[in-house]
Amino acid sequence: MITARAADTVKLGFCNPLSGTYAAYGKNETIGCQLAIEQINAKGGILRRQAEMLVEDSTSGDAGTAVQKSRKLIERDKVDFLLGNVNSALALAMAQVSSEKGILHIVPGGHTDAVTGKSCHWNVFRVCNTTQMEAAAVAAALINAYGKKFYYITPDYAFGHTLEEGMIKAIKKLGGERVGGDLTPLGTVDFSSYLIKAQSANPDVIVFLVQGDDALNALKQAVQFGLQNKVHLAGAQVELEVIEGLPPEARIGAWVAEWYWNQPDVPHVKEFVEAIKAKTNRVPTARHWFGYVAGHTCALGAEKAKSLKAIDVARALQDFALPPEIALGPNKTFYRAGQNQLMSTLYVGEMQAKGSAPDDLFKVIKTFAGSDVADPLEETGCKLVWPA
Repeated sequence: MITARAADTVKLGFCNPLSGTYAAYGKNETIGCQLAIEQINAKGGILRRQAEMLVEDSTSGDAGTAVQKSRKLIERDKVDFLLGNVNSALALAMAQVSSEKGILHIVPGGHTDAVTGKSCHWNVFRVCNTTQMEAAAVAAALINAYGKKFYYITPDYAFGHTLEEGMIKAIKKLGGERVGGDLTPLGTVDFSSYLIKAQSANPDVIVFLVQGDDALNALKQAVQFGLQNKVHLAGAQVELEVIEGLPPEARIGAWVAEWYWNQPDVPHVKEFVEAIKAKTNRVPTARHWFGYVAGHTCALGAEKAKSLKAIDVARALQDFALPPEIALGPNKTFYRAGQNQLMSTLYVGEMQAKGSAPDDLFKVIKTFAGSDVADPLEETGCKLVWPA
């Protein structure tokens, strides 16, 4: 007996880190997407079919595994959409697969510029910001607060490389300079040698570009060494998962967050916070929001296109603005046409040991609309080539 296609589910295949340095980020993106799917199904599904999520562990740093799991989701599980990855290098590897297979692919949280820059594809959309956007948002805050000499501790893969390049470019425009830096392998546990080198370079700021467990280790050790009494410790991108894991004395410095839960004046944020808290007993992080947006993007694009065909959905998402209950920020949030990059809000501020609530560990000082800090489209290196 052949069941009617309409009775089948719409499948979202999520290939993301569930182990390793970025496991917490990967799990939280998955939780956010699961909430989106529950909301979508409560409203009748995608094109009158229920949605479901199939999840695979990409690992935090093995591109071969990410590619293999992506192929499994597409070829064997027959997913309608591919989602992932936290790690930019894995996201780029997955994009090669999704492009070859012609499947719509949402990158929730891999930041390196190339994803929607020189390696862009018509079928690949990204939720989180580019590293260039993050650097442009935070550079002035760092120089104004701390000085002009910067030393970088940078993760040695695509994300770190482009984030440092973006920082150097943004800082140079404001009269700042790079006085040194180190590339650190993903999964580094002992940062002492890097911190000693950084201090001896006599910078105004040590800029931490490492993420996940690496950021936790680096910042904890910096404070154990008392570096915060000699130089400023700060960075570009900061995640609530990291801030929560730090001792209060290490919650210092200026950073940029990509979404923050404490937005009392923004409609619908409170409901999202409560929905995630019901699942995790914690406030949501930017990673929950990335996954949430990724899941809803699949549904919104399909409903607008009235189709599950990747080409139809991709065309429908050009300059598509997210509704306020999904955008959850103060600025217009849309996928920029010709690049497939989400233009959302960036939140520049400072880590804080404590705030208005136990989970209020970041003080937002200034917000930027993504479209105001993004490079012009012609400078991104993206030239979308659409199928004939």
